[in-house]
Amino acid sequence: MDVVVVESPAKAKTINEYLGRNYKVLASFGHVRDLPAKDGSVRPDEDFSMSWTVDSASSKRLSDIAKALKEADRLILATDPDREGEAISWHVLEVLRAKKLLKDKPVSRVVFNAITKKSVLDAMAEPREIDVPLVDAYLARRALDYLVGFTLSPVLWRKLPGARSAGRVQSVALRLVCDREAEIERFVREEYWNIAAILDTPRKESFEARLTAYEGKRLQKLDIKNKEQADSIKKMLEGASFHALSVEAKPTKRNPAPPFTTSTLQQAASSRLGFSASRTMQVAQRLYEGMNVGGETAGLITYMRTDGVQMAPEAISAARAAIGKEFGDKYLPEKPRFYTTKAKNAQEAHEAIRPTDFFRTPASVRQYLDADQARLYELIWKRAISSQMNPAEIERTTVEIEARNGTQNANLRAVGSVIRFDGFIAAYMDHQEESAGDEDNRRLPEILSGEELARQTINATQHTTEPPPRYSEAALIKKMEELGIGRPSTYAATLKTLEDRDYVTIDKRRLTPQSKGRIVIAFLESFFDKYVEYDFTASLEGKLDEISDGKLNWKDVLRDFWTDFSASVDDIKELRVSDVIDALNDDLAPLLFPEREDGSDPRICPRCGTGNLSLKLGRYGAFVGCSNYPECGFTRQFGEGGEGDADAGSTDNGNKVLGHDPDSEEEITLRTGRFGPYVQRGEGKEAKRSSLPRGWTPGSIDLEKALALLSLPRDVGSHPESGKMITAGLGRYGPFVLHEGTYANVESIEDVFTIGLNRAVTVLAEKQAKGRGGRGATVAALKELGDHPDGGGKIIVRDGRYGPYVNFGKINATLPKGKDPQSVTLDEALVLIVEKEAKGGAKKTTRKAPAKKTATAKKTPKKTAVKKTAAKKE
Repeated sequence: MDVVVVESPAKAKTINEYLGRNYKVLASFGHVRDLPAKDGSVRPDEDFSMSWTVDSASSKRLSDIAKALKEADRLILATDPDREGEAISWHVLEVLRAKKLLKDKPVSRVVFNAITKKSVLDAMAEPREIDVPLVDAYLARRALDYLVGFTLSPVLWRKLPGARSAGRVQSVALRLVCDREAEIERFVREEYWNIAAILDTPRKESFEARLTAYEGKRLQKLDIKNKEQADSIKKMLEGASFHALSVEAKPTKRNPAPPFTTSTLQQAASSRLGFSASRTMQVAQRLYEGMNVGGETAGLITYMRTDGVQMAPEAISAARAAIGKEFGDKYLPEKPRFYTTKAKNAQEAHEAIRPTDFFRTPASVRQYLDADQARLYELIWKRAISSQMNPAEIERTTVEIEARNGTQNANLRAVGSVIRFDGFIAAYMDHQEESAGDEDNRRLPEILSGEELARQTINATQHTTEPPPRYSEAALIKKMEELGIGRPSTYAATLKTLEDRDYVTIDKRRLTPQSKGRIVIAFLESFFDKYVEYDFTASLEGKLDEISDGKLNWKDVLRDFWTDFSASVDDIKELRVSDVIDALNDDLAPLLFPEREDGSDPRICPRCGTGNLSLKLGRYGAFVGCSNYPECGFTRQFGEGGEGDADAGSTDNGNKVLGHDPDSEEEITLRTGRFGPYVQRGEGKEAKRSSLPRGWTPGSIDLEKALALLSLPRDVGSHPESGKMITAGLGRYGPFVLHEGTYANVESIEDVFTIGLNRAVTVLAEKQAKGRGGRGATVAALKELGDHPDGGGKIIVRDGRYGPYVNFGKINATLPKGKDPQSVTLDEALVLIVEKEAKGGAKKTTRKAPAKKTATAKKTPKKTAVKKTAAKKE
């Protein structure tokens, strides 16, 4: 028998079916070792030696592997085909060697890009050894990330209260978001005008032409700056005659894009499906690991962590066959298409993301998938198959028109495009094609060169320039890839960290930096500018790629980095917090101290007139305060300007005025207190106050939202059984409904304002059933994940008294805080169950006094230390 180690239990079950009874396939559940989250785990003074720790859950999995290995002939390491997968195999091998369990048993490494029987069996026939340069690249990245995080973060904690962490890639991504915000704040709108004519041909067919030149001068976008200019040109055109100077019809071709890489998949799933990067990877992981489709268990897509854009020759042949069947021979090019990768390191560039079987069309597998899986599979299938189709053929017509009015003249242009053959667009149209879709379908009437054209109307429209948009997840990922910052497999985790640290918020799919994030970046740019430079970070990524390609020694790279970095940290440690504040005041001056309309010094306190305003750092974030504190208690929220200026919506004490209560005429203000931002109606002890709920930022609060918060609690209606009032409100533990002392949480603050009587009664009844029903109470099942791979029954996500949890038999494992119950995958559930089981998580029956031991007596689970979560692979 041979022991095969893979990463996930779902994959283990599928692969065991492929390999048969002579193999035992076990899951490592990702990484089995990690660096302890404490100082000294990486020791530069000892040639960068590292200390690794194995948590209790991983220890159990390694014990299972070791036990199986005693009866086995060979060990086969079959973890994922990337750098992290190589590292997991190396870790498993190192642990087994340390325990001296291998003896003379052969060890081999196999990789497969898809979970299909053919891919797995082909890989088993071509074993290799552990790729040492790839492991070295992993060690270098892990050590660098540890050294930056565990060296720089304590500096932040001491110098910037409220800051939580810094990271090698995380901080540079945050800088991108903050730099874009600064661009938006500096942006000055400019007015400009567009002029267009609606003209008729002699055959009474109308079309639109836009002004391109006036009096012999070619016009740029912003050249017509005001209404006076626009009206003057409009008047000239209203008295002009028009004729067509030239008509040119030019055929063009638009070629398809290559199949998805990790980053392009994340971008497309964000823009087309509304998925976050992390959600995209979760769903793709499930499609890769496989599921039962019509009685056959197989992976539906190839490995989803890749920089490669090429497909395997057999996949190209299969795609061409599917194109002929699904779309017809006219969509099939004479020769296959080949794409070149931009990946700098071929060793880490695998095949592009594609279906494992092109004849598994989205329609044929939809019934076996949930909604998100079906949508993502369709996106991947369409993009991959379109990459091998004929180009779209488009005819673009351009008409140049002259307008004359006496001695004055102008030029206009009309453009139209027609799709003559849709080609690959029949399968997949990306956003570039979609945005051009209106133009592609805008046909011009027949216009002959030299013929006269009749004027219908002349339109002059006013516009203003717009600031650059805030980054979406997709746009930020694209920018990071362009700059060479990080690697696509890490982007999802990086963005999630920024959000979890409250450095950014994501609202309407746009990333907005929060005060904590802007302060951290200002600090790093002031004192560690080299380490948040885009070029430096990209250069370091290039060196890491060269390590995995065997061209650089990983410890040499670490040594070069650490020499300069540690010296910079030592210099900053000597700084006083006041020095840091002074630097931040200067760096953030335009944001902290905006110019006043009266021209007075923006640094002088508007309340006392003698104190200087300065950035203050508190437990709940940054704010602007007066140097005469406590005599002067002036404060203002970070980023709020116009103090003392009623037009700017602020009072002389820095509270932002949102408006007045329509009933009481009392002033409604937005304030910052020791527990964070809140809204208040009126003044004094009797004033009504309400903290902002989670997810609501100060910048998003207007009068309507403030009045809604201050109206709480609200009466929902009388309970049909008791006749007593049900109320809805916002409390310490979030939004709720209340009836006769029973509180029941609702999903969001919006529910507090909209929940009706029927829903409120249902929510309260469910809460009472969970709270008082005892053993007979029915606990709501939120989602069935399927059977446990080892048997024993189904795994179900349930909604319990203390929140959602995963249930398997007598084991109940609580979901991590903030985890959406509907997004839980089978693999995630299995990890939670194993960890709970390792901690003695199964419900215990009443123990009797011990009599005598029997062969079937169960051992009492040992009490384990609190588990440190291993680094999650992205």
